[in-house]
Amino acid sequence: MNQKLWYECVRFHGHECPGLAIGFRASEIAMEKMELNFSQDEEIVCITENDACGVDAVQYVTGCTLGKGNLILKGTGKMAFTFISRKNGKALRLLLKHDDLQMERHERQEYILKGPAEDLFKIEWISIELPDKARKFNTVICEVCNEGASENKIRLQDGKKVCLDCYKEYSRGW
Repeated sequence: MNQKLWYECVRFHGHECPGLAIGFRASEIAMEKMELNFSQDEEIVCITENDACGVDAVQYVTGCTLGKGNLILKGTGKMAFTFISRKNGKALRLLLKHDDLQMERHERQEYILKGPAEDLFKIEWISIELPDKARKFNTVICEVCNEGASENKIRLQDGKKVCLDCYKEYSRGW
């Protein structure tokens, strides 16, 4: 484990916790197995299936961020991360294994940081369609609130272009 990187990651996140350790360890394992370096642009893509503490570690360790468009949230609620190399298309999914080990919080964190990778995660090479690179969209002014929004988030309502905040969803329950 890279102790210096862990402490920098903790500083970025704000505190130490087992959740941060999960993302940190998943990122380290993927970077090593896939022979990846920090993503300056979109060389690596991470699809995270949760929005928990570990995602901060993924951002800090791998360089996958929402802003660059190479961190994608797939909200299944699973503690799983898929890392994809744009260079060769290889994809590695790490899913945290459930265990019944009774440990104090700090013990759990240390176990996650130092335990055998195969004991912590189900690790599998998968086939996955490479997500599109991030796109730039034009800004459209909402005709209700006069605020600009990305054109892919604009809706038509009563003949007006409206942002998602102003849009009145219509549903009959299905």
